[in-house]
Amino acid sequence: MKATRAVQGILRNYEADNPGVKGNLCRMLMTGKLGGTGKMIILPVDQGFEHGPARSFAPNPDAYDPHYHYSLAIEAGLNAYAAPLGMLEAGADTFAGQIPTILKANSANSLIPSEAPKDQAITASVDDALRLGCAAIGFTIYPGSSAGLEMFEEISEMREEAAAKGVATVIWSYPRGESLSKDGETAIDIAAYATQIAALLGAHVIKVKLSTDHLELKEAKKVYKSEAIDISTQAARVADCVKSAFNGRRIIVFSGGSKKGANSVYDDARAIRDGGGQRLDHRPQHLPAAPCRSAGDAGQAGRHLSWPRLIPPWRARCSTPGSPPPPRAMPRSTGSMRSSTPWSISSPR
Repeated sequence: MKATRAVQGILRNYEADNPGVKGNLCRMLMTGKLGGTGKMIILPVDQGFEHGPARSFAPNPDAYDPHYHYSLAIEAGLNAYAAPLGMLEAGADTFAGQIPTILKANSANSLIPSEAPKDQAITASVDDALRLGCAAIGFTIYPGSSAGLEMFEEISEMREEAAAKGVATVIWSYPRGESLSKDGETAIDIAAYATQIAALLGAHVIKVKLSTDHLELKEAKKVYKSEAIDISTQAARVADCVKSAFNGRRIIVFSGGSKKGANSVYDDARAIRDGGGQRLDHRPQHLPAAPCRSAGDAGQAGRHLSWPRLIPPWRARCSTPGSPPPPRAMPRSTGSMRSSTPWSISSPR
């Protein structure tokens, strides 16, 4: 597999990383329908931990089966599939080598008391990632939480071990905590701050939420106004976060947030593309196969595109020409799936 110029340009930004880490980043960037374009599509399936099985999978009962998600990612021609330990283990042998995987190494759940500090438990190890042949580990941090500093220490240690063993690191950087308002969690100054924190912690891929034009921090608000930083559009806010990701030297992907219609998803995808971002993650439940193509069209000028499990594999026809069919036929269903991280577009320089 020869890396394209677009992918080689991305890998050159990771100057301190060893061939193992770069090889795994290359493997994700060269896989699937968008392989070699510098764009990326990832299927993340971690909502069973976060929200419980019924909320996550009941709208599409086939999704209770971990093999469903592997098959969806493969047949749709995606770049990678991210999930917690048990979900990956359940299909690791059947689908070995057919799709790069990302092991989500920490998780929370909705049964935790609301008054408890925002935190996640470590649920997997770097050795688990190696055993399963994963391209990367995934880890959530909560900047703004009273437990945030401990989370920084945890991922710092795990990232060091992963890099030494040739495994890349993806950081979900989601501002949450006792001192942040609800609006502040998606404020542009906070989103840019969260991006910078993840980059400084050594993330190879950074995932943050799409932001609003709200400014949460008093001192940051002064700077945004005095320097006339444009935050008037979603594309401008994406560009501000990209600058915080070492001026585009790190891959940054964006979460689309709550459930929305197809047109809103496409608008987000275009904003991410226009702002130089790398991915959009959204939660629509009833989108047809068309988004697979339409979002790809929206992201043609971007560098990375990613979505989740919106389209049943037997309806998605986005696989690379000549790619093998999924390992087994999937049952037909008219149901749809909840997705905690669907689509995305982004682009490092």
